[in-house]
This record gives sequence, structure tokens and C-alpha cells, in this order.
Amino acid sequence: MHKDELLELHEQMLIIKDNFAGREEVDESIFEEYENLDVDPSHVHKSKSEHKHAVFVLGNALASAMTDEEFSNAGRVGKRMEELAEDAESKL
Repeated sequence: MHKDELLELHEQMLIIKDNFAGREEVDESIFEEYENLDVDPSHVHKSKSEHKHAVFVLGNALASAMTDEEFSNAGRVGKRMEELAEDAESKL
């Protein structure tokens, strides 16, 4: 994936995150790890690897916001996103 495509994906996922964060039933602390990364889609000066890591961390948080069950579809997606985020972080 090219960096511009990754930035677009990151931006779309951020829109979804904002939608979830605005819901009363969603604990906003789910997104703290992503927020602490300080990597925003508008930060084009950040590396592709940093954005990739942020996308996986955000994907994991979104999957967590969708379900509490580890073995549901969203739970499995969240687990895989967590693995990918760890892998991406090791390459930073």
C-alpha cells in the first residue's frame, strides 16, 4: 500500500473512531493508546511505518468498541489488529 492510500485509510478509520467515541455506551478510554501515539492522518511528515502502526492500533480499538467477546468476528479482528500493531511497532 502506498503512503497516500495508507493516509486515506487512516483518515476514514478516524471518522469511524469519532463516531464510536461519541456514543454513550462506548468507553472512550478504549482509544487512549491510539491518542497517545500522536499520529494523525494530517501528519504527512510522519513515516509510513508510524501511520501503519497507528492504523493497526486504531483498528484494534475499533474492534474492541464493537464487541466485548474475544471470539466474535470483531473480537478476532481486534486480536489480529493487536498482533499487527505489535509487529509494526517492532519495525519503528
